[in-house]
Amino acid sequence: MTDKHIEDPEHSAISRRRLVKYAGVGATLAAASPLVGGTAWADDNDDGKQGKPGSGRRVWRAGDHHVHSEYSGSFDTSKNPPVFQKGADAVYPIVTNAIMAKHFGLTWAMCTDHGGPTHSKVNLEQAYPDLLRSRELVPEVLQFWGMEFDAPALDHHTLMIPHHRDEAQQLFELESRFAKHDAFPADPGRDTEAKMVEFLKAAKDMGRKPLVIAHHASRSATGLGVYGQDTPREFRNGNNVAPEIYVGFEGAPGHQAGPLNGGKRGAYGSYPTHGGFDQMTARVGGLWDSLLGEGRRWWITATSDSHVHWTRGGSDFWPGEYSKTHVLARQDYADIMDGLRNGRIWVGTGDLITSLDLTASNRGREAAMGETLAVSSRNRTDVEIEIRFRPLEGKNANGDRPEVRRVDLIVGKITGLSANLDADTNPTTKVVARFGPRDWRKQGKEYVIRHTLRDVDGDLYARVRGTNTDEAEPLADGQESPWDDLWFYSNPVFVKVR
Repeated sequence: MTDKHIEDPEHSAISRRRLVKYAGVGATLAAASPLVGGTAWADDNDDGKQGKPGSGRRVWRAGDHHVHSEYSGSFDTSKNPPVFQKGADAVYPIVTNAIMAKHFGLTWAMCTDHGGPTHSKVNLEQAYPDLLRSRELVPEVLQFWGMEFDAPALDHHTLMIPHHRDEAQQLFELESRFAKHDAFPADPGRDTEAKMVEFLKAAKDMGRKPLVIAHHASRSATGLGVYGQDTPREFRNGNNVAPEIYVGFEGAPGHQAGPLNGGKRGAYGSYPTHGGFDQMTARVGGLWDSLLGEGRRWWITATSDSHVHWTRGGSDFWPGEYSKTHVLARQDYADIMDGLRNGRIWVGTGDLITSLDLTASNRGREAAMGETLAVSSRNRTDVEIEIRFRPLEGKNANGDRPEVRRVDLIVGKITGLSANLDADTNPTTKVVARFGPRDWRKQGKEYVIRHTLRDVDGDLYARVRGTNTDEAEPLADGQESPWDDLWFYSNPVFVKVR
């Protein structure tokens, strides 16, 4: 089947007959109908911060790398081989997710279904042909191939495969060899950290390198800094083995609609999220800052983890309805992956803002998110920080007009690799400045904040967050509506003093 991932005016209109055939009448017609508060694509504009499919230049492109379809099912293991049954855990066809991703302003997305015994064959023989159909029917959304990888010794991870002719075979090889639940009968030897290291080494040796990003990293934590399946040691060991592949974790996990049905944000049952963000990200000077303080290029993302929409009794929003991962890239599979691999990323919830740029400059040189600014200790070492953001024009998917109340600049020192693999704090990391509406000025459709870091005498990183709340630090979440508690986070820019 032809993979029409480039926008073609003759094929951009979705045939209702074909959608009904592949997606089912009820799901497709509900998905294709207009929704209040939907976010349309913005045209490229002269300041280059937003884009539409087909653009040949790097602009912020919103996406979601953690979306489930009906291929997150169940297995009848009383038979050999096991018999797969669709729709046991997630219910929507792949194309329905693509339609909704498009509706809520995403230009790229990824199907990440659960594994299971012999699931690698289900992916190869059943799910992948449906993905090819979905790419043809919804060409405006770049649809990556991959899975929610059953990572050995860890919780789930995104396994994103580069877009190429043999992508299905590449995923089959990795899933069949390394996913801890793929073996039948079960193999306890699959569920070890040594197996995870073996997987990362195999991925690293591939000509086309995948990406691996941890999902809901603290969902199994029982307290603040009391981690469960995923630990600081495992993140460090994996990143050491394959730093260009194992690149980060979800800062804001999915299942954010839980409180709308009496549940918890993120399905974090033992220890809550903070402002919808995982404790590893939300705590200033916490684990994320500890990793950045070692100089690691470790990024955060935000996803829907969509299984069943909250209006149907689930705990989820549609892809892009609430959470978005924005990547600075061309509308191109390879460049989206390059942006994710290299930290050209910011994340947000509730469409509080629609663009965010963070730069550090010194003596005519400049670096942005994911990049490094080199400054000379022999010269003046003041570093100028510039923050630009664009507020939402119109209403978000909840019909609200959210407003940014505060932006924080967070800075931490880079002191080198830690001898303690379990370290989860960086005591040098501080909120160095807080800005309110009186502190930013309007420039076109954007707001601009400038701040000077004086006499920088050592390596550091800077990152930004903002909110529509009055909380100085994001509080532990309860039953508040997720629409009333919105945040955005940048990934860091680095400064190296030579």
